[in-house]
Amino acid sequence: MSFMPFMRALCCAVLLAWPLVGVASRWGDQGDGTFANPVLCADYSDPDVIRVGRKYYMTCSEFHFMGMPILESEDMVNWRVVSQIFSNLPFDDYSSMSRYGGGTWAPSLREHDGRFYMYVCTPHEGLFMSVADDIRGPWAPLHQVKQVGGWEDPCPFWDDDGQAYLGRSQHGAGPIIVHKMSADGRELLDEGRVVYTGPVAEGTKLFKRDGYYYLSIPEGGVGTGWQQVLRSKSIYGPYEGKTVLERGATKVNGPHQGALVDTPDGEWWFFHFQSTEPLGRVVHLQPVEWRDGFPFIGTDYDGNGIGEPMTVCRKPATGVTVDPCVPQGSDTFDTSELHPMWQWNHNPDNGRWSLSRRAGWLCLQPCKALNLRSARNTLTQKLMGYNGQATVKLDFAALTDGCRAGLACLGTVYAGVGVLRDGDKTCLYSEQNGSVQTVQTIDPAATTIYLRLTYDAAANTFAFGYSLTGREFMPVGDSFREGSRDWKGVRVALYSYSAAEQQGGAAYFDDFVYTFDGASRSFFLDGMLQE
Repeated sequence: MSFMPFMRALCCAVLLAWPLVGVASRWGDQGDGTFANPVLCADYSDPDVIRVGRKYYMTCSEFHFMGMPILESEDMVNWRVVSQIFSNLPFDDYSSMSRYGGGTWAPSLREHDGRFYMYVCTPHEGLFMSVADDIRGPWAPLHQVKQVGGWEDPCPFWDDDGQAYLGRSQHGAGPIIVHKMSADGRELLDEGRVVYTGPVAEGTKLFKRDGYYYLSIPEGGVGTGWQQVLRSKSIYGPYEGKTVLERGATKVNGPHQGALVDTPDGEWWFFHFQSTEPLGRVVHLQPVEWRDGFPFIGTDYDGNGIGEPMTVCRKPATGVTVDPCVPQGSDTFDTSELHPMWQWNHNPDNGRWSLSRRAGWLCLQPCKALNLRSARNTLTQKLMGYNGQATVKLDFAALTDGCRAGLACLGTVYAGVGVLRDGDKTCLYSEQNGSVQTVQTIDPAATTIYLRLTYDAAANTFAFGYSLTGREFMPVGDSFREGSRDWKGVRVALYSYSAAEQQGGAAYFDDFVYTFDGASRSFFLDGMLQE
């Protein structure tokens, strides 16, 4: 059931009421030939970016959230989510909700001989890869290259003579180790050689330029580190190194861990993250100049010869002009498959959710769980922007005794607002980290409710509301603060679970309207209202 006229009207009403966005909270395309950092104001942590022709593609670490998205851009600034690499990790712990903080750590994305390759390590299960002929998929099922614990941050590299290599780090952040690899990328051919040991050396990116092998690595830790680039005439070293980006006189903590990317006309740019609260690791983009064989990133505010992050930059000269846009968010659930911006918390139980059971609705059949954090089939999206709100319509008529369903905010606090069925009563309720509070009994004649999360990430305030009509919303409980947890920033989510032994009934969700600020108040309409 398409409900786009309603959604457009609601978004326009939000736009009219939206406060002006200050300079300090600008992000993304500014509509005047410049962009403001972060270029993506959301937790696309440990980003890796490649160029193929005139298109740019990004993926990121997702830990216990399923999918690993692929984003596409024509100008490095405006991004859309176009696919996911996988839908589950084939290990029991990811189905029992017990691998928080595990899963996919910093990945690498590459194109070689017309095929796309993704490599990633999970800290407990080993090294994995997947390939695709089309960036939009289908991607091949994850192939376990090496069953091992404690590896992290792999990067493949194919040399001029066809020999393939894989660089990676060790859990605990170092050292950097290089392996020989089969040409098809599916097998390591040796135990590897240590090529560099540094202070918290991880996030290996391996490439070749002007006859030198380069290692681009973050050092010093997530919130305090810097970017180091090393080069050698031999892939095994010895490597000479240089710090190419640091916090310096800026407020951008830990500017590192990302990708060096060129344009077709020879410009170079660097993607990196910044660890923020409560959004997580947001993505910045910096200009690059090559000086004496090393990249100089950003600008040198403090005059010590090392680049520092810039807040506002001219857009890359990619030769392409595009309309400003943002990653998708809203959904009417009219499609046969979930849009790729959605990610399950741990592995889904595919037998207990559906987009076809009731046309135009997302059906979640409750799974048995103690609380929201342990609830399987919780469907999530990244918190986007500094200010925003998410509203969803919930039909709870088919829920059975002991079942709960609603809208959630996942971070240091696992908070939810929704309905619970208690015998013959249906109650509006809230929960925080497993503590449940009944707010009021809902009119027995009602079968639907609208739930809303409103946030100000800069002030770190989050608040829930509800409405039986979809027009006037009443607050539910007090506002609360959030933060990153298990290596990921805050998320908005839809859920349904059963606190009783039975697992009957179903919750139906429709008209998920997700609005947030961006480069301009007018920009997010395109991103939010995507069929």
